[in-house]
Amino acid sequence: MMRGINHQNIFEEQEDYYQFLKTLDLMGQSYEPDGTPSGRNYTLYAYCLMSNHIHLLIREREDTIGMAIKRIASSYAYYYNHKYSRDGHLFRERFKSEPVNDMAYFVTLLRYIHQNPVKAGMVEAVKDYEFCSWSEYMDKSGTLFPLCDTCTILNRIPYKELNELVNAPLSDDVACLDVEDVSKGRPSDDQVMSLIKEKTGATNSSAFQQLPAEIKKSVLIELKNSRASLRQLERLTGIGKSMIYRLK
Repeated sequence: MMRGINHQNIFEEQEDYYQFLKTLDLMGQSYEPDGTPSGRNYTLYAYCLMSNHIHLLIREREDTIGMAIKRIASSYAYYYNHKYSRDGHLFRERFKSEPVNDMAYFVTLLRYIHQNPVKAGMVEAVKDYEFCSWSEYMDKSGTLFPLCDTCTILNRIPYKELNELVNAPLSDDVACLDVEDVSKGRPSDDQVMSLIKEKTGATNSSAFQQLPAEIKKSVLIELKNSRASLRQLERLTGIGKSMIYRLK
C-alpha cells in the first residue's frame, strides 16, 4: 500500500490515474544494457487506485518489493510534481506491506483490493470502478491497460467462482492493510471526495474553491453533519478549519 503524504490526493484528474498505470507497466519491465527487454522486475496480480492511496498485490522477481515501490513512486512523483508545479515528497516515505503465504489469504486480498471503491461508497459494484484491475479478470482483451497476470489465478480458480467471491462483501473485520485510519463512524477521504463530486462536480480542492460561496457553504455543512473532521475537510477542500468551524 502506498499513501499520499499527509493524506493528500495523489490523483487529481483522469490523466493522473492513466499515468500511474503507465508507470506500473514501465517499471515492471527489465532491460538488458543494450535496451532489449529481458523479463519482468515484478509480477502484478491486482491493483486499485484510490484518490489518496494505492493497493498493489505484487510478486517480487528481479526487484525486491522495496526496489519496486521506490521505482514506481519516484517515477510518478516526478510526473506529478512537474505537472502541478510542486516540490518534495508525494508519498509517505514508508509503504505498508505484508507477505502472502497461502492461497486463501491471497484470495482474501484480491477481494479486499477490488472491493475498496465499493466500501468507500464510490460505486455500487466492483465492476463499476474504472481504476482497478477487475476489468482484466472480466475481459483482458478489452482492457486499456492490461497489467496483471490474471491467467495464473484463473487457472486455479474458475472465473465464475472468483467473480462470486470478489462480489461477495467481506466482513468489516477484514482490514488487510487498512489505510484510512478513520475513527468509527467518520467518512473516509474517498467518501468525502465522492460526495463533493456528486454535489458539485468538483474533483479537487482547486475546483472546489472556485465554486460559488453558497454552494461551498452548503456542501461543507452537509459534510460536517456527516462527521467529517475539520482537518479532513481543510485538507480536501483547501478551506481553512476556522472558516469551516464557523459555518452554520
